[in-house]
Amino acid sequence: MSSSDPNQATSGGHAIDGKSGLVLGAIGVVFGDIGTSPLYTLKELFSPRYGLTSNHDTVLGVLSLVFWTLMIVVTVKYVTIIMRADNDGEGGIMALTSLAQRTLKKGSKSAYIVGILGIFGASLFFGDGVITPAISVIGAVEGLGVAAPRLQHVVMPVTIVVLIAVFMAQRFGSAKVGKVFGPVMSLWFLSIAAVGVYNIVGSPEVLKAFDPLWAIRFFTEHGWHGIFIFGAVVLAVTGGEALYADMGHFGAYPIRLAWYYFVLPCLLLNYFGQGARILVHPEAAFNPFYNAIPEWVLYPMIVLATLAAVIASQAVITGAFSVSRQAMQLGYIPRMRIKHTSSDTIGQIYIPGINWALMVLVIALVLAFRSSGNLAAAYGISVSATMLIDTLLLVLVARALWPRWRRWVLPLCVLFFVIDVAFIIANGAKILQGAWFPVVLGLCLFTMMRTWRRGRELLHESIRKDGIRLDEFLPGLMLVPPVRVPGTAVFLTADPNLTPSALMHNLKHNKVLHERNVFLTVETLDIPYARANERLKIEPIGDDFYRVLVRFGFMETPDVPLALMKAGDQSDLYFDPMDTTFFAGRENVVAGAKRGMPIWRDKLFAFMHRNAAPANSFFRIPGNRLVELGSQVEI
Repeated sequence: MSSSDPNQATSGGHAIDGKSGLVLGAIGVVFGDIGTSPLYTLKELFSPRYGLTSNHDTVLGVLSLVFWTLMIVVTVKYVTIIMRADNDGEGGIMALTSLAQRTLKKGSKSAYIVGILGIFGASLFFGDGVITPAISVIGAVEGLGVAAPRLQHVVMPVTIVVLIAVFMAQRFGSAKVGKVFGPVMSLWFLSIAAVGVYNIVGSPEVLKAFDPLWAIRFFTEHGWHGIFIFGAVVLAVTGGEALYADMGHFGAYPIRLAWYYFVLPCLLLNYFGQGARILVHPEAAFNPFYNAIPEWVLYPMIVLATLAAVIASQAVITGAFSVSRQAMQLGYIPRMRIKHTSSDTIGQIYIPGINWALMVLVIALVLAFRSSGNLAAAYGISVSATMLIDTLLLVLVARALWPRWRRWVLPLCVLFFVIDVAFIIANGAKILQGAWFPVVLGLCLFTMMRTWRRGRELLHESIRKDGIRLDEFLPGLMLVPPVRVPGTAVFLTADPNLTPSALMHNLKHNKVLHERNVFLTVETLDIPYARANERLKIEPIGDDFYRVLVRFGFMETPDVPLALMKAGDQSDLYFDPMDTTFFAGRENVVAGAKRGMPIWRDKLFAFMHRNAAPANSFFRIPGNRLVELGSQVEI
């Protein structure tokens, strides 16, 4: 699917029968984050941090801000426009970055800067992945303190137990549990909508907040420093970027359908219902979500809210796995062990290293901040920066690929840019209250990703510098050929023109050649899935030597043996799994004081390189068919 026309919509995604199934699945997976925002958004808006009084004009003003932010940022920017920028059916900041880079000259400074923006956006995504489970679950469990103040002391223990259970369950996969996500989230949205209607009937005056003049009046009354209220308004749109990121799972049309006709109306009814409750009982502003619920259904709603928070957390964690796999494929983070949790769906994966790191960070956050209000101070800065990066990338895509539509898309991008900057300024003011955490985390991850990328470049440069060209080595080798043994040897190499170090070491120590020798290079494309006709390229180079290129998309998990088994379809080269041995070089990286990066980054890269997953697990090569031969390389 090309992005040349923004009217194109992708129909990709899981094989769920019928549009209704896709819509239900999208409701369960895509909208968890934004769907649990009512738990804490208005509560934060009226927190002492912003000094707002819960009077008539202020309530209508902040509700108007929430409404128009949802309409402009989520409905117009993401659902209507950005979701049309699909990269072969896939969405998300990594896919958008790849698409934007295609509009620029390869290797140019502009393409480099766009790549940097994409990496930084992906780093900030992990900041969201840490805060979302923490704030969603603790925000739901805090209802216990509203229902029975004597239970306030159990909020923290219950939150930690729920979070541990969520992360412990990841290794089993979300395929089975995912079947109930849609119905549970549908019940959640219907319930919060019903609560909203119940309160709006008692104070229909709140519906005046649809008028944007109330938002304008809010700024008139509060002056220029009213911009800082966007630090809480942004909580209403957290999860908006996830709609685009999850587009590849369900398709754009089902997500749009669910948002326009179900999720958005339910959210607005609940927000306005909370506002109506505050108009009648101003003291309810300390926790308007739970105070708006009739007492006789309060405990069931606490349970339902906790389930919704768990589902929101599940969606974010799964998204972190997906982004991590993309980053691995594109060469931005070290290889990690990936476990497939479903035999039917390639997207169902589990990455233990990411899972346990997230769990430690999330629980540490809960213990450090101890309430959804405190966590809300940390939330928002990474979301805002990610949304700004999306806007900048959208400008490139619209200008180059949408000639018919850029006349109205580009002016809207100016509006989006202004809003995004306002969000960043407002959330930047909360740095000392906790917003420093996602910034520091994002910068640490960005540094690691850039170090890994640059370190790999230096490593390959060092190998090329000391390497011998294959077209010079093989003729000399065959003048006095070593003993040949039966079977096929596959030498993994990053540069198909150089003699693999594993071959040199094999000749040096074993003094034999296999009957057939293959120099295999694995390449990651800037599209989500490699097409069948470009998956495999085989080039005979004489004397039963072959160059083989295997390509994978950045959304795929490389399965090298499976790809090679199809070689017989286009050549006489046949791979017998029981008669094939894979040889891989295992470099021991040494930091050089006067070469490459600063010494601390060299050492960081060396540490990451030592702890990267071995080639056999990442490329799904059987461990009993792999031989690793080591060498020392200075960078």
